[in-house]
Amino acid sequence: MKFPRRLFLASWLLPALCLPAARAVELPAGATPVLSALQAELDHSLTALKAEPVPPYFLSYEVTENHSYVVSSTFGTLLNSTEARTRHLDIDLRVGDHKLDNTHPLRGNQGFTMPNPAGGTTLLPIEDDPDAIRAVLWYQTDRKFKAAVEQLTKVKTNMKVNVAEEDPSADFSAEPAEVWIQAPVDLKIDRAAWEVKLRRYTAPFAAYGNIYGARASLNVDAQTWWYVNSERARLQTTQTTARLFIYATTKADDGMVLPRYETFFAFTPDRLPGDAEVLARVERLIKDLLALRTAPVIDPYAGPAILSGRAAGVFFHEVFGHRVEGHRQKGVDQGQTFKKMLGQPVLPASFTVYCDPTLDHYGPTALGGYYLYDNQGVKARRVTLVEGGVLKGFLMARMPIEGFPNSNGHGRKAPGLPVVARQSNLIVETAQPVSREKLKEQLLKLVKEQAKPYGLYFEDIESGFTLTGRFIPNAFNVRPIMVYRIYPDGREELVRGVDFIGTPLSAFSKVVAADDKPDIFNGICGAESGPVPVTGISPGLLLSQVEVQKKEKAQDRPPLLPAPLEKISSP
Repeated sequence: MKFPRRLFLASWLLPALCLPAARAVELPAGATPVLSALQAELDHSLTALKAEPVPPYFLSYEVTENHSYVVSSTFGTLLNSTEARTRHLDIDLRVGDHKLDNTHPLRGNQGFTMPNPAGGTTLLPIEDDPDAIRAVLWYQTDRKFKAAVEQLTKVKTNMKVNVAEEDPSADFSAEPAEVWIQAPVDLKIDRAAWEVKLRRYTAPFAAYGNIYGARASLNVDAQTWWYVNSERARLQTTQTTARLFIYATTKADDGMVLPRYETFFAFTPDRLPGDAEVLARVERLIKDLLALRTAPVIDPYAGPAILSGRAAGVFFHEVFGHRVEGHRQKGVDQGQTFKKMLGQPVLPASFTVYCDPTLDHYGPTALGGYYLYDNQGVKARRVTLVEGGVLKGFLMARMPIEGFPNSNGHGRKAPGLPVVARQSNLIVETAQPVSREKLKEQLLKLVKEQAKPYGLYFEDIESGFTLTGRFIPNAFNVRPIMVYRIYPDGREELVRGVDFIGTPLSAFSKVVAADDKPDIFNGICGAESGPVPVTGISPGLLLSQVEVQKKEKAQDRPPLLPAPLEKISSP
């Protein structure tokens, strides 16, 4: 239904140029014109709407500016080289009160529906013109307010016709108003020099006619973020990142597509590895692809396995990390795997697991899950999840859950999507590490005890995903690329075509030991609040039992025609 026009103040419907002058606001030193415009329009909006029958109790404006460079190449030639600058506006406007507001999930025949308080992103002018910025804010706030009042009516009706909720926690938490100002950083790169580099990085792949895809991409971003809310938070932060991504793929004679990836992450492009290191990795990718083409396909298997640190980082991210995100303990459609396990052992007593977005490096390696404030203006902080093997807590945004009434700085999202609790830098540590050689010895002992023909070693992974709902199996799938069979005599054999699958409680109960060499996986996680950068850090793990299934396989044959540029005979 349409919201009645008579509920709005006359001044609220005037054109942007006729807006009344906003009252003077006090901004910290170093605030840019963007932050000033956000604060001025926030004050104007709250003043204009406070006399309405259902006024907002909370309003925030969030602007994310990305100044980005993208350079990519394939087989020694340039694919694209671009520079772009965008600004995205997100508005969170809430009516009702902290206990019950318009964002409350709807329950019923359609399951569990989470309204989107942001309601999609809006492009803002990239020029620092306060009047132009305020005009967009003014109109979009009008839209959000009308939608919020209408949604609150639906929420209240839904509450009356459904059974009492399992978790009666409030919809929104009150948090301290943070103030922090960083001067924006505008990063410049020498695109011409990087075009030469990326051509060089993909040129070696062109020599092999059975490598069908090869690409190198450089993504450099200078992100400035502004945030103000009705609690008087005023934030202006800036961060630069650089990712170099190399991808190549081949195909086995049976049609199976076989990819290999390599990712490098740093906060500025000058801190990425030099040409010699990158080209050495390229040669390793080529060697792996050629070996994978002729590697035997593994059959479904259950038995002991070792996960490298990188593979274990993804394993913990998918199997554990997503299941300790706070909102998943509240949703009636969620499996709530760990909700009732607080204070109970979930891992061996030597294990500690925590998320810490305040860490920008782990040793010399930059961490992608680093940030100062989350997307709800809450200061980032370390959160202990497991201590001494015992579950201690959850990752929280500003949606309270039973026993956890406040955020711990993990409310994250991409522009245009609603904030939910997300991971940052997920770190797994053990107080009783063993050497990798000892871990292999323990694996072979388990192989013998279980009368298995071999154990498995997951060296590198492609990706992973997890299912946390009730309607479908509460399971995970970690997709390894480099997998080895380890035979009782210690011999290792590369295999292909395997996915590591399972259910969380069963998989966690099989963790036996960890090695003394943690490894780092920097990646991008996609979930309901969109892609956000994350990091997984873990030592190598020994599991007494894993289950693997065959990977899906294409049915079309490799190319019939010889590659026109092949310089090296394919095996």
